[in-house]
Amino acid sequence: MNGTGAGSASCRFAHYFVVCGVDTETGLEPDDGAGEGFEQSPIRRSFKSKVLVHYPENTDRNPFNKDAVNMLCMPRGLSFRTQADRLDPHFHSFTIAFDDGTRSYGFVHTFYEEVTSPQIITAMQTLYQMHHVDMDSLASSLDESDAESLAGVPGCLGCSGSFDPARDTLYVSKALCLVTPLPFLQASRQFLAQLHQAVTSQTAPPLPLESYIHNILYEVPLPPPGRSLRFHGVQGPIVCQRPGPGELPLGEYLLGEAFSLLGVDNMVKLLTCALLETQVLLYSQDYQRLMTVAEGITTLLFPFQWQHIYLPIVSTPLHHLLDAPVPFLMGIQRRDGAQRSSLHLPHEANLCFVDIDNHCVEAPEDLPLFPDQTELIQELSEVLLHFGLEPQGGVITKPTTSSSSSSPRLSSLVLEDLMEDRRNGNLGGEELAVLERLQALARRCGGEKMSDGGKTLGHAFEEEEEELKAAKLNIQLREVFAVRFAAMFGRYEEFVIHSALDLDSWLSNREGTFSFDKGSFLSVQPATHLHFFSRFLETSMFSSFVDGKVISRWADREPLQLLFDSRLERERLYDTGEEDPRSCPYRKCTTLFESAHNIERRLLKADHTAIHPHLLDMRIGQGRHHPGYFPKLQADVLAQAQNTNKWSSRVTTSSRRSEPKRQTHGLQEAGVGLIYFCFIQQKHTYARKLLRQSKLLDPSPQAVSQTHREFVDGLLSECRLKTKRMLMERMGKESVELGQGEANITGLQENTLIHGLCDLLERTWGHGLQMKQGKSALWSHLLHYQAAQQKTEAPAESPGQNTTRVFIQTMSEGLSEVGQARAWIHLALEKKMLSQHLKELLTNQELLRQLYKPHAFLLCEEEREQFLFHLLSLNTVDYLCFTRVFTSICKIYWQFCSFPRTLKVGFGFSFTTLVPTQLVLLTSRCQNLGRLSTLQLGQENSGLLAKCLIDCVMVYNEITGHTYKFPCGRWLGKGVGDGSLERVLIGQLVSPGAEEDAGRWTGTPPELASPSQSVRMVLGSLGIQEDMREAANNLVKHFHKPEQERGNLTVLLCGEGGLVLSLEKFLLHGFKSNRLFQRNVFVWDFVGKFCKLIKSRLGPPCDSLCHYVNAINASPRNIGKEGKFQLFVCLGIRDRLLSQWLPLLADCPLTARTYEDGALLRDRAAVHSLSRILHTLNEFSITLETALVKGVDL
Repeated sequence: MNGTGAGSASCRFAHYFVVCGVDTETGLEPDDGAGEGFEQSPIRRSFKSKVLVHYPENTDRNPFNKDAVNMLCMPRGLSFRTQADRLDPHFHSFTIAFDDGTRSYGFVHTFYEEVTSPQIITAMQTLYQMHHVDMDSLASSLDESDAESLAGVPGCLGCSGSFDPARDTLYVSKALCLVTPLPFLQASRQFLAQLHQAVTSQTAPPLPLESYIHNILYEVPLPPPGRSLRFHGVQGPIVCQRPGPGELPLGEYLLGEAFSLLGVDNMVKLLTCALLETQVLLYSQDYQRLMTVAEGITTLLFPFQWQHIYLPIVSTPLHHLLDAPVPFLMGIQRRDGAQRSSLHLPHEANLCFVDIDNHCVEAPEDLPLFPDQTELIQELSEVLLHFGLEPQGGVITKPTTSSSSSSPRLSSLVLEDLMEDRRNGNLGGEELAVLERLQALARRCGGEKMSDGGKTLGHAFEEEEEELKAAKLNIQLREVFAVRFAAMFGRYEEFVIHSALDLDSWLSNREGTFSFDKGSFLSVQPATHLHFFSRFLETSMFSSFVDGKVISRWADREPLQLLFDSRLERERLYDTGEEDPRSCPYRKCTTLFESAHNIERRLLKADHTAIHPHLLDMRIGQGRHHPGYFPKLQADVLAQAQNTNKWSSRVTTSSRRSEPKRQTHGLQEAGVGLIYFCFIQQKHTYARKLLRQSKLLDPSPQAVSQTHREFVDGLLSECRLKTKRMLMERMGKESVELGQGEANITGLQENTLIHGLCDLLERTWGHGLQMKQGKSALWSHLLHYQAAQQKTEAPAESPGQNTTRVFIQTMSEGLSEVGQARAWIHLALEKKMLSQHLKELLTNQELLRQLYKPHAFLLCEEEREQFLFHLLSLNTVDYLCFTRVFTSICKIYWQFCSFPRTLKVGFGFSFTTLVPTQLVLLTSRCQNLGRLSTLQLGQENSGLLAKCLIDCVMVYNEITGHTYKFPCGRWLGKGVGDGSLERVLIGQLVSPGAEEDAGRWTGTPPELASPSQSVRMVLGSLGIQEDMREAANNLVKHFHKPEQERGNLTVLLCGEGGLVLSLEKFLLHGFKSNRLFQRNVFVWDFVGKFCKLIKSRLGPPCDSLCHYVNAINASPRNIGKEGKFQLFVCLGIRDRLLSQWLPLLADCPLTARTYEDGALLRDRAAVHSLSRILHTLNEFSITLETALVKGVDL
């Protein structure tokens, strides 16, 4: 629609003015969805409200949603009172999200108006009489004890809530609402409060109320960005302001109140939950508190935006949305006397429950800490203390009643003008002094007690100071978080992947394209931050943020991202770029004063003034003042802007002329029109189907059914995408481990993906539950299934059923319900039986119908089968998620020792033993050892097998079904081989149950085995040196990887191709003793002889070498010569001495007698090269396993 004044609706301060209340024509309609019992007195019940009037009828791009606005204006419906009750007005706000991602804000002033309709009074009297009769008949039918208990129920038996029209005056609630495109909380609140004061005042306002309403709807524009605007309410001026292009977006909800209610620790915890897109449920008696906390949290998310269901106020008819199997941020009102346990919450595994009134935040299990959380809390506490607020929270703020003191009212026009001059900075020192004397005079003259809700100058100044203080606190708290996000994501652009040539190709292949290098980003983060980052990178808000960055190559950047990028560019001007992000110290916000000064400047001096309210072309007799009653507004003057008035020429066109670019930016910030990204998505079928936000507020059965249908489709789509992502990442991991690519996923990322799968399963099993089943919906279903199976007492039970029952019994120790469910999922996934077990659970159709509502996902047969099919695809890859994560679970290990059939025992005699090929040595129940990599094997040197050749040791895990093979191929016993009674073996994971191919690797590549006797052949010198360089290079790469990516260090030191074996090959090259004697002579023999010959030598290297050799020889362990040499190398590399010892061995005269001329140890160039290679390892801190150094005190 067209109009003058502020122009089109998109440029106006307000979109709609709405009045909600009782419709005297339709009468009283009980609100069946309020959940109130029959024992409630009629005057305490809720009745349906109606939108009585709203102006204008509609606006462009923002159609009026009558039912939604009515529900949000009066979430509990009509409320009746009598003169015996409190009739204080109260204020709350709400927000409506549209399908394109934009929002409108509603501000509601609710007051009580005397009922004058005889039909309403008669209806209330009739309802009360019927209620009284019902309660009397109920009491007479009960025995004495029941009657006494019933008498204690509020509102029953006439003890309270009675109504007699002869003696009582009936009042009913009425709501005045202003709908705006931006969250102008303070200005809207003041305007509505002044409007109500004019209604209750005994004196008529200067102009009819239609003039003020018309003025704010059609003649008050949005303030230009970076400017403030003054307009006039009924009883005084009102100022609003708007941030400039380089400042944080507008946010007037009181963060100080949110922090005072919950405390700094809880607010940071709540923000972490929102960033990780958990389900957040707010709980409070006060609707405005719900909005304050919800808007405060979403404001602090900058530069990210909440992508899911956002309903800070959920009325009773919409409580079915608590079943939503998607992330949400919702708020519900606490009824009088209601307890936390009375809430019907289908699933709480990933729920953050915020009890605002009791200052409590119940976060999900395993919630990671926010990066630098301790320092952040300290900085926020300092800001709060600066403004006189306690950081620990728990402070009860003043209620959100809209009393007469909530808006400025001055006793005279002269003082009003002085107030305006003071605000605009037009008063000098002398004038201010005069104003203060006038204020003191007003106090002495009794000005503190003014009638008609008036207010002294002192009170007005105090309120201005409080408003300014709250605004400055708001912006400073937001700046602290904005600086934190800038520090956390300051280099995010370096990791954005631009793989497409044009927009259409990128959009067409969006699902199969990675737009952000998550692995590389995580590799440069501090280790303490990785848990948070790995989960945050998987959220929709971060994906949307990165997508916006990619699309900015072909389209304008989204305003919030443009602002964030510009702030990062400013930061880089002062950043040297030399600091390592992993060790960068915490930096506090340095722009607190500057940001607060900008707000203060705009609020203390208005830049623009809107058109004053003026007389409208109204019919005679309209607009009469009736104290206490909101008048019936003249529709014809409010339905559209008027073109014929002498004030139209005073429109603040200068504001629009001065900065047209800023105005455009502001409109984007306000969310007016379609967001370009959503507009682009509409052209492509790939786009993730978002829930239709406008339909969520429709409580009709058809809309509810359609909403849950969309939930079902969304769960199936999410399962498809998650399993596809897990397969792609896991297959990429396996190709990396096989040497076919670069690392693109860490173990932490894999855990994050599996955590997301657990969350998806919990939300799926929680959708449509009939009643609360516990913290974990999936675990409750498993228990119900187990109980049902036991009742049937079937004679034959399938292996899958038996396995499921064993899992349940095994997981029930030391874990919460949520933990047990996650452990069950991890174990089933590791055993490749997840889809099979879930399918088995769903075969009990009778149990499903008992537990779930008809719209539940698990009762949708076709979608359920597709869901299980996607999970079945995970069987194509191998996971060790249970083994690695749940280390506190007890497991049963079976250990086998394998011998060759012919054993050499004693003095060279040979015989064929009757010992079987595999012998069970031990069955042990112990704590989960994780993935096995090393095994310490020993014997007591007694019995038939005192001297035996060990082929390998097999370890079988009874729970996971994994089999580990530890190759040995060496003798164990005194007088045979190297005389070892103990060995440390390096193991490998083999395919469960594949006895005929026990050496075949599973999807996880093989780890290096212990060196066998067959590899002791002397190789060419070039090959030996290459092996040595490769072993050292593997160690260097190990320490340069992020900690969570590193493999087993013992394998790199002692395994096949490890440092010990490579150095042993080096020292065996050209060794004469092998040819001179008909027995094995080991390198350790040479080292021992060397120490005996150099006793007379002086110097730290010689002393340390001899000290270490003597300590190893003195060890009580019987580890043999090979074991001693292994220990010698490991200790030398740990203590950074090995590179010094090698030249000593090469320069010893014994070397010339022991080694041939072409031996590597006699080649000075080769020794020097090897020493340099070993010296490069000195920069790393090497920690050896206890099994390697046991018994040696060095």
